[in-house]
Amino acid sequence: MTTLTVKIENKKTEKAVKAILEALGLSYAENKTTKSEQEPLNEGEQAIYNRLKNSFEQIKLHQEGKIKLRNARELLDEL
Repeated sequence: MTTLTVKIENKKTEKAVKAILEALGLSYAENKTTKSEQEPLNEGEQAIYNRLKNSFEQIKLHQEGKIKLRNARELLDEL
């Protein structure tokens, strides 16, 4: 038995390959991976991720009553 791994980037090609395999009577298994599973974040993506993570942590602390966040009026007054 031989196992082939085929990486397909678009749905149209995926559909065609599946049709060919089925027409030939061959079995196949799908292993869908996302971009985040395939390659690490670049520097810009990592920076955005870190900022979002920090923001969500602050929101959680605010909801728990551990910190007080500024409202929009306070932010605009500061500018």
